Amino acid sequence: MPASRSAPRTAPRRAASVLALAAALALGVPGLAPSATARSPHTSSSDVYVSPTGSDSADGTARHPVRGLPRARDLARGRAAHQTADLTVHLAAGTYRTDEPLELDARDSGRNGHRIIWQGAGAGATVISGGRKVEGWQPVSGRPGLWSAPAPQGLSDTRQLYVDGVRGQRARGEVPVGLTVTSTGYTATSDAIAHWRHPSDAEFVYTSGEALWNVERNGLGQWTEPRCRIAGAQGTAITMAQPCWDNSNKRVEFPDRPGRTVSMVGPGKLTNNGKASYVENAYELLDQPGEWYLDRTAHTVYYLPRQGEDPRSADIEAASAERLLDGHGTAKAPMHDVAFQGLQFSYATWLTPSGPEGFSEIQAGYTITGARGWATQGLCGFTPGGTCPFASWTKMPGNVSFSYARGIDISDSTFAHLGAAGLELGTGTTNSTVRSSVFTDISGNGMEIGGVDGKAPASDIQVTNSHFYSLPREFHGGVGILNGYTQHNTIAHNQLDHLGYSAISMGWGGWPDKIGSPATPNPSHDNAVRDNLVFDYMQLLDDGGGVYTQGLTGTSMADGEKVTGNVIHDQWGLGKSVYTDNGCTYETVQGNVLYGAAYANVASRHTDYRDKLGNNDPTLVKDNWWEEGTADGNSKGLVTTGNHIMAALADVPPDILAGAGIELAYRSVLDRTTQAVTVPEAPARVGTSTAGADALYVTFNPTYVDGGSPLTGYTAHALRPDGTEAARADITAADFKRQAYVRIGQLRPAEAPFRVVVTARNAHGESAPSLASAPLAPSAAVVLPGAPTGVKARAGAGAVTVAWTPPAATGDAKVIGYRITVSDGRVVDVSGRDVLVTQPTAKGMFRVVGGLTSGRAYTFTVAAVTAAGVGPGAATGSLTHS
Repeated sequence: MPASRSAPRTAPRRAASVLALAAALALGVPGLAPSATARSPHTSSSDVYVSPTGSDSADGTARHPVRGLPRARDLARGRAAHQTADLTVHLAAGTYRTDEPLELDARDSGRNGHRIIWQGAGAGATVISGGRKVEGWQPVSGRPGLWSAPAPQGLSDTRQLYVDGVRGQRARGEVPVGLTVTSTGYTATSDAIAHWRHPSDAEFVYTSGEALWNVERNGLGQWTEPRCRIAGAQGTAITMAQPCWDNSNKRVEFPDRPGRTVSMVGPGKLTNNGKASYVENAYELLDQPGEWYLDRTAHTVYYLPRQGEDPRSADIEAASAERLLDGHGTAKAPMHDVAFQGLQFSYATWLTPSGPEGFSEIQAGYTITGARGWATQGLCGFTPGGTCPFASWTKMPGNVSFSYARGIDISDSTFAHLGAAGLELGTGTTNSTVRSSVFTDISGNGMEIGGVDGKAPASDIQVTNSHFYSLPREFHGGVGILNGYTQHNTIAHNQLDHLGYSAISMGWGGWPDKIGSPATPNPSHDNAVRDNLVFDYMQLLDDGGGVYTQGLTGTSMADGEKVTGNVIHDQWGLGKSVYTDNGCTYETVQGNVLYGAAYANVASRHTDYRDKLGNNDPTLVKDNWWEEGTADGNSKGLVTTGNHIMAALADVPPDILAGAGIELAYRSVLDRTTQAVTVPEAPARVGTSTAGADALYVTFNPTYVDGGSPLTGYTAHALRPDGTEAARADITAADFKRQAYVRIGQLRPAEAPFRVVVTARNAHGESAPSLASAPLAPSAAVVLPGAPTGVKARAGAGAVTVAWTPPAATGDAKVIGYRITVSDGRVVDVSGRDVLVTQPTAKGMFRVVGGLTSGRAYTFTVAAVTAAGVGPGAATGSLTHS
């Protein structure tokens, strides 16, 4: 398969002189009329001018700009009463710092058919910032490499620190004690945590994902990553913050269905006996470059610089404000006809996860909150006292948000360095557009549209020609675009790449089909996801897709969701290209190009429980180019027809490929930069398997935040029990993407067991090491794997899809590949991440074999490969290719 269109690369900060010149031009040069210097073609005598060096006592003209956004709002509000043309608020280049959001409502709407336009200088030059600059850095005595600075005035807490636009990592590390779960938290094997400076600052993180090799799953479903803060530690007793702890461990289960929660989403409590994957936010964990910690009591920020960073000269920003812009009308008086152009929204935080609520995740950034949320929230009629509608859990907020707003236009803007969701077009938002904008370096969901609380659905929203990449950065179950209960929305011609989980998530409330009940009724219909380019997604978590949908999407095939013309490829985690999950009804998947998925290009068969006829949810899968190769047919309402097996992109009509992604006129959005170039982020979820008597195989989740310079490779470091390095192995980024593991040899069994950490590198340097794998000793006691089962061939034009189920057991040596032997003598070696993630759960595998001759009979034999060698094969029946 061909290489994907690359994501943009970031660049160092532009020179201060360039910004100064831009500011001068925006303010007006003596001798030039204001119209000659304005940044927007929309100018009138009532326009308002704003500059970071202006004065709020000024009149807001080009020569006498105001300084504050609220002052500019008030001037525009007063001047709009008699609008005869668009009114533009011109924001000169520079940073506009805010402690409170810019609040807009119906009074700030355009009048008489015209708009209010908030116009920035473009290309990241005009920044609306919730950050506070951290200055006065000094080396910390007795701690080589560590620096400290007084916390900025007014900064009481934050979850994010940025150095020249590069996000720092809150100090993190392994949990230093063994933990046994109690009703209120844990009993530890020692009192080490109780002796930390501030134990109640620390936060346990429960990393999920598919169980793989010796990687443990510790969360609330493989699509989640919950977090709960420590409330206190005394001796060996660790008390966890409430209600986060109960909401993550007491989720009510059906009395007649042991293990099935009433939420029907994930387990009833933290898995793996409640063991935390790692702990974050403690001074004692500061040991890697790029890590930081805010000591709130001492009002001091600590930072370990990365290679090439000097805290004394760097722009270091602590995210302080939780909201940057709130545009909220009412159902009777909506805010309307307002545009935002050429702006950057940055350096906002979200502090709820740091408090008692924590982050008890359900899916896609939705959480359970409240003192008895575990027993009632969003459980409707499934449990006594359940609140309705079903699955109306608490949505992650947007740092920029709108509700009951009409005619909102956002263009040429950037949402970066944000601590919640980036942009929220919430309840009651209609007839609005987002185009040619960038969403990156966001803690959670890139963008949220609508909600699932049964209130006025968002409608007629268009998201086009925008770039979503390198997210989520903190709440890793977040998605690129989250679309709830909505109508007539279009998500088209966007590029979404380098994502930790799903790219686009649609719908809600379909989980009751798990217990044989129909999906929750909702108002959704006429939504379209078309002509997007999605690649390198699900880089961290599992059970998602390039386009993920669940719940009712309409009332018929005519007004149900349409997923058309998208190119989706190179998924890392366990999932599907287009995932039609529980209760997904009336979806059309047509004309897409789908390849490089773990075990399905389209997952589409679910029973329709709205009646007792035993039919499947009505779904049409038509005219796609894919590798899956499912035959045409009508399976009780699931119609599959006209799809094409692709052996290479050359098989696909060029116009389909050319039509996906950002259109040519907007392609410059891919070059927009947001930070200085730095080293990559560390890889994650390192797992090991024996590779024989003196070697280990190592796999890991790759780095999807490359630091602004393309990844060149990885190094796996095997560590002895005392922490010293025993051996290492390098692999290029391209080889790892193809193979998904690296072999470390020359290990001495007497020094076992070994733990492995992995670093990533680019042209700028090497990342901090990942968290370590669980310990493992190499073993010579390996046996050949069993044969795959269910081997079959599905015929296409000039190619076949060979499909099989992995062997049930392989002993200590895990499957690292397969070998397909074709009866014409060819041997096809199969590698990749799907080889590793499908074996533990016996998910199906498939590969396309092309170059077949019409009229010739073929058989295909599939065998598994482990450290022990190639196992016995299982063959298809004879297939005569037509």
